[in-house]
Amino acid sequence: MNLSTDIIFCFLILGVSSQTWGTFLKEAGQGAKDMWRAYRDMKEANYKGADKYFHARGNYDAAQRGPGGAWAAKVISNARENIQGITDPLFKGMTRDQVREDSKADQFANEWGRSGKDPNHFRPPGLPDKY
Repeated sequence: MNLSTDIIFCFLILGVSSQTWGTFLKEAGQGAKDMWRAYRDMKEANYKGADKYFHARGNYDAAQRGPGGAWAAKVISNARENIQGITDPLFKGMTRDQVREDSKADQFANEWGRSGKDPNHFRPPGLPDKY
């Protein structure tokens, strides 16, 4: 591939057609921070049944930043699910079928949030208002 083909390919992959790179990268950075905050809050809350809520919330917050944030949320969510596909059987003793089902449910919550739908749909009863 020549340089111009590479540049066009990058534009298509990253979805940067009507934005400047700077804006896109800023949104992506902010979206990554939103994802990290949701992960940190999930760990801090340590609340049974809240996993999907935090998945949806992180993706929702990131996607609200714009196309860069939505892109970052998708990349981070997919990477996390792929890593868990390896670590969950090893460290949690989950079967491949259990991992597949959990990942499918996580991805549903991720997409729900990224699409702009209310993450509170997944909020478990009793989760502190702080979150």
